[in-house]
Amino acid sequence: MTTTPSPLDAALALAAAGVPVLPLRAGKVPFGNCRACKGNACGGRPTMKSAGPCQCAAPCHAWAAATTDPHVLTSPAWAPVWREAVSIAYHPGGAGLTVVDLDNAAAVDWARRTLPLTRTVATTRGEHWIYLGAMPSANAVRPGVDVKSLTQYARWLGPGTGGMVPLTAAVRALVVKEDTTPARRGVASSLPARAPWSRDVATGCRHTGAYVRTGLERGLALVRARTESGAGSQAFGVARFLAAQHTACPGPCCLAAIGEEIVTAAVSVGVPEAYARRAVSNGLETAVERAA
Repeated sequence: MTTTPSPLDAALALAAAGVPVLPLRAGKVPFGNCRACKGNACGGRPTMKSAGPCQCAAPCHAWAAATTDPHVLTSPAWAPVWREAVSIAYHPGGAGLTVVDLDNAAAVDWARRTLPLTRTVATTRGEHWIYLGAMPSANAVRPGVDVKSLTQYARWLGPGTGGMVPLTAAVRALVVKEDTTPARRGVASSLPARAPWSRDVATGCRHTGAYVRTGLERGLALVRARTESGAGSQAFGVARFLAAQHTACPGPCCLAAIGEEIVTAAVSVGVPEAYARRAVSNGLETAVERAA
């Protein structure tokens, strides 16, 4: 006869494997802060339990209190919450992981078409896809999809199935739109004029110049049309699509020049240059990874 381990026993096992854990109460949420920490009166605990201004011994500040220290987990300050805990969570970023939380069947279908297959864990309505490597967290990166890593917790639902693969540009690009800022009173910045793509520099491209220019102009128009928000994500998609057209070329195709034109278009509608370059670079890299 097998018995389900208590939340504390499960937490200790995970902690022994190097995974920072915390208790969850009914409703799958962390326990509230103690009186001294209520309203972040203590100054908060911005990174992990041993860092930041908060010196509270209780499991306050949700994911930031996650720990692998068995002495903390079994301490008198944590004992009352374990008596009420119904499950546990872990801090993916603290374990060097990223969880793509797919909240429904449509999100799972999208991931299967778009993201590299990795370890999966079934949830009540969808799946968690777990990747090696940590990255910024972001909610609602697209319908039904959250990214949980450096500043969020994920509910522990078991080890999952399948091999775990490293983060790729396609996963990292999910949070690009969280970094972009819509233009206000004109563009966010401008870039110096650069030489456009031409067959003179793309000596190994198998396409005609007209074919490449037509596709590029259509892509640039899509980016420029996103004047309110989402231009960074659009730039990623355009870069990925255009680069994919060249994966069978003997090369060189001078994708860097194509990327520069996409960056310029994104900056023209308010995307900060650094974010535009990251989005475009990720898009180009994703196409190469898929081809490989």
